[in-house]
Amino acid sequence: MNETRPARVLAIETATSLMSIAVAVDDAPVHLFEAAGGAQASAALLPAIERLLAESGMTLAQLDAIAFGRGPGAFTGLRTACAVAQGLAFGAEKPVLAIDTLMVVAEDARAAAPGLAEVWAATDARMGEVYAARYRHDGARWRTLDAPALYAPAALAERIAASPAALAGDALLVHGDALAAAAPQAWPDARPHAAALVALARAAWRDGEALDAAEALPLYIRDKVAQTTAEREAERARRAQEPVA
Repeated sequence: MNETRPARVLAIETATSLMSIAVAVDDAPVHLFEAAGGAQASAALLPAIERLLAESGMTLAQLDAIAFGRGPGAFTGLRTACAVAQGLAFGAEKPVLAIDTLMVVAEDARAAAPGLAEVWAATDARMGEVYAARYRHDGARWRTLDAPALYAPAALAERIAASPAALAGDALLVHGDALAAAAPQAWPDARPHAAALVALARAAWRDGEALDAAEALPLYIRDKVAQTTAEREAERARRAQEPVA
């Protein structure tokens, strides 16, 4: 670890519908590439990384670490980011920095509002649910107050009412009717951008939180996203037997 300069980091975030990648070198401006994520990320990620490294004049061997947003988020996106980060780290013999994606959302909101000290970060989890976590910034780092979890929007609104803080993330755009009134301040445009991931990764590097590539794992909150055919049939039969209101 080198304390005399910021860490040289490749940052990969594909946990949501946004594919966001950055290369940060010393005090130079961050080289950033963003595009549609989802299913496209697995094919587009490596070419985008090669392009950014070339733009920055860096090679993987010259980096200090490879950071990725570990989730929660879309299963395919999480697997893609983790697998690519691990593969590149193994090949270049570099450590990995695994950062909570919701913390990246919080950091993106703080970039827009530097005085922001406490925030609920919330992203759409599909299926009528929300991923959310509560963080407090102590002036140097974000600290986790409520760990990432899966909520129904109404349940999250109750948690925010019980522990008031600003709300950041695209869950506001999808579930605004349930969430907007609960938060004193809101940043619906906050996203898990790689520039924010760079800031968190550099802080994690400074504090000695780098991992061996084999230890880096995605953060899965939802254990199951699809039903078997038999489970779907059973659910339809159950609903058919329910009395009509």
